Amino acid sequence: MMTEKIDRKGNENGELKKKRKRQKIGMSRVQKLYRTCKQVFTNCKPGVVPSPENVELVKSVLDKMTEADVGLRPNMPYFKSTVSDKPPKITYLHLHECDKFSIGIFCLPPKAVIPLHNHPGMTVFSKLLFGKMHIKSYDWADNLHPKSTTPSANISDRDCTGLRLAKLKVNSMFKAPCKTSILYPAEGGNMHCFTAKTACAVLDVLGPPYCDPDGRHCQYYYDFPFANMSVNDFLVPEEEQSEYAWLKERDKPEDLTVAGALYSGPNLV
Repeated sequence: MMTEKIDRKGNENGELKKKRKRQKIGMSRVQKLYRTCKQVFTNCKPGVVPSPENVELVKSVLDKMTEADVGLRPNMPYFKSTVSDKPPKITYLHLHECDKFSIGIFCLPPKAVIPLHNHPGMTVFSKLLFGKMHIKSYDWADNLHPKSTTPSANISDRDCTGLRLAKLKVNSMFKAPCKTSILYPAEGGNMHCFTAKTACAVLDVLGPPYCDPDGRHCQYYYDFPFANMSVNDFLVPEEEQSEYAWLKERDKPEDLTVAGALYSGPNLV
């Protein structure tokens, strides 16, 4: 009888292992992304960056993903060009959000722009699934402290209030397939702007997501060339001045339209 119980238990364990193996083999990439994020961000808090090993875990999953893994095609209505004086509408597909992380997809038609904005206390992974996009990003240049700021003829006195110096991190064109971009709370280009050169889709993972009550508000910015301001009090060599800019907070642009839509790709469990 004891032998029979052991044999039955052994068979059950064997079947369970086979089932798990089948599930693992059949797991979609988006499901694997969700499970990896759940593992990586479980003990993370705002401003706390996952370990390099955990960052690589998320990146390794995203690097292999394409639009097909999330049920998208470039000929879908989200990506259609429109003839209008207004900026093209951007569509956001919500996959998952909890207090630890969020997963979503921005669908941009040609010429669509996600204006310069920040990610307070967040680690963000952005994967261009298809298309061609220009990315411009900055980090705060907190190592340089102005004694005074005098506006040039190009910027009014009113515009100069609230300016803050930032260092250019990225100013490049990206074309899929390409590696995942990663930004951190204080480096890596925490403030960025996306400009679609063709129809494109960007899969975003935010850890943690925006949360107004917790102080993680999405702040938008204007950026002004460094040379537009007097720099007498800054120790920046002339040949490096193109790497800096003045950022000024702004309200969410009135012509920015981001509409939510139903995600119809592989299910997340």
